[in-house]
Amino acid sequence: MLVTLAIRNLAVVEAVDVHFYSGFHVLTGETGAGKSIIIDALGLLAGGRGSADLIRYDCDKAEIEGLFELGQGHPVWDALVRMGIEGNHDEHLVIRREITATGKSTSRINGQLVNLTMLREVGELLVNIHGQHEHQNLLKPDRHLHLLDTYGEHIIGSIKQQYKEKYSAFAKVEKELRELQSSSQKAYQMLDLYRFQLEEISSAQLKLEEDEWLGEERVKLSSSEKMMDSVSGSYNILHGSSGLSSISSAISGLKDVTGFDEKGLKPILDQLQTAFFQLEDVTFQLRDYRENIEFNPERLEEIEQRLDIILTLKRKYGDSIEQILSYYENIKQESDLLEHKDERLEELQKQRDGMLASLLQSAHELSEARRQCSADLAEQVEGELKDLQMGRTSLQVKLDLLEDPRGYDVAGHKVRLTKQGIDNVEFMISPNPGEPLRPLGKIASGGELSRIMLALKSIFARHDRIPVLIFDEVDTGVSGRAAQSIAEKLFKLSDSCQVFSITHLPQVACMADHQYLIEKNITNGRTMTRVESLSEQGRVEELARMLGGVEITEKTLHHAQEMLKLAEARKAVR
Repeated sequence: MLVTLAIRNLAVVEAVDVHFYSGFHVLTGETGAGKSIIIDALGLLAGGRGSADLIRYDCDKAEIEGLFELGQGHPVWDALVRMGIEGNHDEHLVIRREITATGKSTSRINGQLVNLTMLREVGELLVNIHGQHEHQNLLKPDRHLHLLDTYGEHIIGSIKQQYKEKYSAFAKVEKELRELQSSSQKAYQMLDLYRFQLEEISSAQLKLEEDEWLGEERVKLSSSEKMMDSVSGSYNILHGSSGLSSISSAISGLKDVTGFDEKGLKPILDQLQTAFFQLEDVTFQLRDYRENIEFNPERLEEIEQRLDIILTLKRKYGDSIEQILSYYENIKQESDLLEHKDERLEELQKQRDGMLASLLQSAHELSEARRQCSADLAEQVEGELKDLQMGRTSLQVKLDLLEDPRGYDVAGHKVRLTKQGIDNVEFMISPNPGEPLRPLGKIASGGELSRIMLALKSIFARHDRIPVLIFDEVDTGVSGRAAQSIAEKLFKLSDSCQVFSITHLPQVACMADHQYLIEKNITNGRTMTRVESLSEQGRVEELARMLGGVEITEKTLHHAQEMLKLAEARKAVR
């Protein structure tokens, strides 16, 4: 469950620290007081999209932190291990998120940085937020298939996964088959081009880095005459009488007088002798280098022609020899494929036919599994609706095949294959006995949609292990006995998870285990929202306000007390 929630500088909230408990919680307060900000904060912790617009005016960043208390076997721990998040995965989980004024978002789980995708994956295992947009989603038939599959996960899940894997493999083969079948004329044109290119590159017999060492050799050959003149001149200067001979004479002269001042002249003599030996070595190297200078106009012409060939190939096929050879290998594969196109077509056709038979069998099994679960789901929803004062409502999960005259044959029907199977699912209801079943979106009112969604949530809560369930004004459009039924259903739902609800209805608020007042105040010219955990007397006063508006009278206070007493009695016989 969610134990604590800390919010800093989010919208009109400056600083709020709220502690929560197990059971059913309600958030109440005047319209516009900031109740939805608490839900927004939890949404951000669960990986919702954030923006700089959420930051309180004149602040650098918004901060949200939540502490969750979970059992050791909760699926979130396995998810953290897969993500490489270290720590003692035993009981407590801390999620922290910061959003800066520049729009940058930073998220941490147990102190370790995570990206938004990882945060969202963890959030989906911790928090389920039901807002008004889900009412509208419930009207979309394409959502009904997802709801049915979620309900029947224990039966449908593995079959659906097998189908999706087969469908993906089949679609890949069929795409390749279509591309080959539709490219016959173009394929033969490309084959002629590939043959020419393969011959042109192959005949060049390229070697990696060949252009580099040929370029170096060309520079040497084209400069051989100038190199000979320079090297010979340097050798002659060093080897002649003005070179080494002169230095040798200088050494002899110094040797004759070094004995008279050995301390002063000996270092000079040593340096001169060292220089002589080095110059002598350089002279011999210049002699050997001169003898190896090559004059070869024929070789230079051969190199020029070879480099021209490589340059021509570079202009056509790549910026380097490595890229040219890579292009060669690619078109060789393409050419081989085109050369054996008919054989490949036949092979793909056989592969496709075999895969199709298996895929259609999986599609039929998936459809049957859904049909098996659809009747059970409808029965359970009707049972939940009965508790919500919709006992006369009939609901049917209508399951139809996606028929297509040009489709594939499954159990005597021509159907269209999709990633989700061959089924179309739509919830049909009849609010009153004797009326025909019609699509949900054409009959259900806002209050009925709220109760149908709550019925579904109640069912799904028994199947998943999401610890925190949040309802943002799920009681919109209902009153009287229906409101009381929703309150009792939310309270009962809190047996299996921690439930939060934003509500304006006293019937719902009085059934809560814990009630929080959200109110807006102005301090030093700034608007601030605060959250107060209400005591028993505080609940009486808040319920009186919800019942009577601004004027709180003795009658409304008495009525509020009576409602709390009656609620406690109902809760005692849960």
